[in-house]
Amino acid sequence: MTDTFDTIIIGSGVIGLSAAHHLSKRGLKVLVLEKNFPGSGSTTRCIGGIRQQFSTEASIKLMQESMKQFQQMEEEFGFSVEFYQGGYLFLAYSQVNLDSFKTVARLQKSLGLDIRILSIQECLEIVPCLNPENLLGGVYSPDDGQAYPFKVIAGYIQEIRKTQSVIRSFVEVTEMIVEGERIMGVILKGGEKIFGDTVINAAGPWAGEVSQMAGVELPIFPEKHEALITDRQERLFETMIVDYRPDGCYFQQLINGQIIGCYTPIPNQPGTDTGSSKEFLIEMSKRTIRLIPELNRAKVLRHWGGSYSMTPDGSPIVDKTDIAGYYVAAGMSGHGFMFSPAIGKYISDIIIDNQYPFDWDEFKLKRNFSQSELMK
Repeated sequence: MTDTFDTIIIGSGVIGLSAAHHLSKRGLKVLVLEKNFPGSGSTTRCIGGIRQQFSTEASIKLMQESMKQFQQMEEEFGFSVEFYQGGYLFLAYSQVNLDSFKTVARLQKSLGLDIRILSIQECLEIVPCLNPENLLGGVYSPDDGQAYPFKVIAGYIQEIRKTQSVIRSFVEVTEMIVEGERIMGVILKGGEKIFGDTVINAAGPWAGEVSQMAGVELPIFPEKHEALITDRQERLFETMIVDYRPDGCYFQQLINGQIIGCYTPIPNQPGTDTGSSKEFLIEMSKRTIRLIPELNRAKVLRHWGGSYSMTPDGSPIVDKTDIAGYYVAAGMSGHGFMFSPAIGKYISDIIIDNQYPFDWDEFKLKRNFSQSELMK
């Protein structure tokens, strides 16, 4: 059996689905291939935060486009994705950290973001139940927020199915068909060949492994993270709370009252293991209660593991490769959900129009990776 599509996308996480949505809207016949089920890799394991507070111009511009699309999703999809702009509050517990926030805020404000450097008292006005011990201040944007990943991918799937495009689950790509320096399609486990003018690698934590099928090495590697969610609590705060200390964490209260959060393990844990650990459960509970003592009564309903797809500098790779027709949209470094609407739009522009939307050096495959995102 053979079939032909304009674009084949490997991976049906939120990045692959957003790309399929935007390409389909522009009239292309797209095939999305997924070895499990949509969102099964990283998307349905994330905590749903959405922020524009980044430290580079390109990432901020990317998120401004994403934010615009999140705001329009309910109208576009015909149902709520539980998008809510409750803000993001980054807490500073050292003068170095606070000075860094102030430096980055100048760039953020110059690009039109509503950024507020807060005193201790002003942090407490945003989150009255916050423990102020050792706090020096913070930085806050009221325009950042959250959405429900399951509903976002459901919306993309709904819209894709209205077009000539196709999503296939539980099929695994085992080879890419490359002739000379051009991609021609893919081969599935079992031998089925599918041809396409372009192929997008949106395989998230498996992007490096998938890319080897085309003979293209990617500096993308999987890293394990864990998260937890509690039962519903009375309304305590509106914002995502981010503690950047080495033993810090970040969490938010969903619109239904549940608390969801995680932390970055030190040392980092490479791999795609999705198991959950007793250590995380204990540590995350301690770190959360240290910031919001009232949460000592919250009951953890479940916790789980998932994978970030990391790059050396913490910024994604969204670019063409030396193999004509082969593109990469991966390495989101923990920001894939929030980046996804803009990534989908812009990768479609790169493919169809051969145009980058703005200075794209931060996201190109051939960069030196020497700069690092400060607000990871």
